[in-house]
Amino acid sequence: MDRQGCGAAAALHARNHVLPAEERLHLRHPGPAGRCWLQQQQGPTQEELLEALTNHSAEDHGMEAPGIKPANPAVLPEPRKAEDALPGDLPESPPQRPRKPFPNKRRPPNVNLQIPAQNKVKQDMKKSVAKPSESVHPVISWRGAVIEPEQSSEPPSSNIQEPSKRPLPPVDNGNKKKNVPINERQEAVIKAFRHAWKGYKEFAWGHDELKPVSKSYNEWFGLGLTLIDALDTMWILGLKEEFDEAKKWVLNELSFEKNVDVNLFESTIRILGGLLSTYHLTGDDLFLEKAKDIGNRLMPAFNTPSKIPYSDVNIGRGTAHPPRWTSDSTVAEVTSIQLEFRELSRLTGDDKYQKAVDLVTKHVHNLSGKRDGLVPMFINTNSGQFTHLGVYTLGARADSYYEYLLKQWIQSGKKETELLEDYMQAIEGVEKHLLRKSEPRHLTFVGELAHSHFSPKMDHLVCFLPGTLALGSHNGLTTDHMTLATALMETCYQMYAQIETGLSPEIVHFNMHAANKESKDVDVKPADRHNLLRPETVESLLYMHRFTGDVKYQDWGWEILQSFNKYTRVSTGGFTSINNVQNPSNPEPKDKMESFFLGETLKYMFLLFSDDMDLVNLDKYVFNTEAHPLPIWPS
Repeated sequence: MDRQGCGAAAALHARNHVLPAEERLHLRHPGPAGRCWLQQQQGPTQEELLEALTNHSAEDHGMEAPGIKPANPAVLPEPRKAEDALPGDLPESPPQRPRKPFPNKRRPPNVNLQIPAQNKVKQDMKKSVAKPSESVHPVISWRGAVIEPEQSSEPPSSNIQEPSKRPLPPVDNGNKKKNVPINERQEAVIKAFRHAWKGYKEFAWGHDELKPVSKSYNEWFGLGLTLIDALDTMWILGLKEEFDEAKKWVLNELSFEKNVDVNLFESTIRILGGLLSTYHLTGDDLFLEKAKDIGNRLMPAFNTPSKIPYSDVNIGRGTAHPPRWTSDSTVAEVTSIQLEFRELSRLTGDDKYQKAVDLVTKHVHNLSGKRDGLVPMFINTNSGQFTHLGVYTLGARADSYYEYLLKQWIQSGKKETELLEDYMQAIEGVEKHLLRKSEPRHLTFVGELAHSHFSPKMDHLVCFLPGTLALGSHNGLTTDHMTLATALMETCYQMYAQIETGLSPEIVHFNMHAANKESKDVDVKPADRHNLLRPETVESLLYMHRFTGDVKYQDWGWEILQSFNKYTRVSTGGFTSINNVQNPSNPEPKDKMESFFLGETLKYMFLLFSDDMDLVNLDKYVFNTEAHPLPIWPS
């Protein structure tokens, strides 16, 4: 096999691109058939492979899609209650015990699954499955707000189980293995969570989002988004008292009988996903019943001429509509709800949920308008066709389309080959059109393409990609995906490390022609220098650490947590987004704590720092795009 013939690139994820108030749209996107895998014998070195990836040589080669035996039923230990007394002063960088290489038994078996020859591309597909690789700072005040630093701180299957055979939630009685003690860095995450929860409970209880600076709240849907998003985080962190009081609110106060418009995508990933995950972790039917309620109320969104769902649903009236300014939905929104609705069908035995989202997946799979597996950002709900053609990104409005291609394939036990084909071709499209290197450090990054014009712009949202690539490689896909994941992980870390506050801006532009060796690789425009407490980089750090055992990824995550504590922590409770990551003396708080800070960012950090590799085992669970773990289906 010609070394330069096998290109590998990146798949996508991210979420919640915060837009102007009047345009709260969100993200993602798919593609057709994969082609070429890394040669196992006498393969290229990592440097040669990365050079080939950025030189855009993607020739067609045959392959077979891997079929991997699905993971065992998911098991999560009962939560351990954290100690009430947490250390107030944390060391600057507490040591982590070096990890031994992961044993081979953690790796999936190499089993080949033949793809039916349905067209020329599929007939040409041949591949060999590669084994996956084994100081105190002054208090900062702005306009009366005090932010206090820490001192340390085939078409998809519709086979649904009968209601009488509903799978039981995988709850562990705690007797199967000894509990692994919570370490010092995890204690720091618990302390940060409790501080955030303190502000939410005192100033925004039962409302959607905390405004920590003004000690008030923001209402988006009026459904307690932060509380629901944080339920499984509290369970995983072992915060029993906080979990119990939140559960009481769900039992006594949470009602979906409201005349309110909600965003289908955001409600699905945050509310439906959060309730399903909490049901699986706790075994409490309360959360499944609430999940069925919101799931049913979201179904009117699919009543469109094309079956591509509307973006907005009135959950009280049972009506749905597109945004006021367009009849389009974003591709990411309509293709990143599948994990949740499919799981709801599996649990209830009612196939209507899975049928609705599978129709969307099949429709997008067959659409024209893609470019080597890359998809446009918008799709029309009337015609069912892509709109705004010629613009391709792994960032906002497209990202999680790619993520869910891979994760649906994993969720179902790696049986839906069309999903795998679309994912593999999309990665090749990324390599061919979007992958470049910066100057002077030669960082590998993913840009954007607009009408054949390349832009070195990369959203922070794209930093979901290293983790997604690593997850695919871990599940039996080519090891060149892990090589690319390693390079992109370094890039996402540098998006933090090269910034004055140690926090990444929302968007960076990479320099491709540095003036001198002292130049920075990243350039930040004034409109892009805000930080919303996003999780994507920490998410990918978790995957990279779990699959490589390299403690540097924990160290990088620790640096990020310290920067959050130093520049976004509000003394009276909560953490705030900031407007200026380039000004350490005045980061300019935005007075908003997104629900995903508790639902995703702190959860991923806690798992990243854990010494327990079975805490949310990635061979048993797949995370939705809001970090809510759902079980991989048993065979």
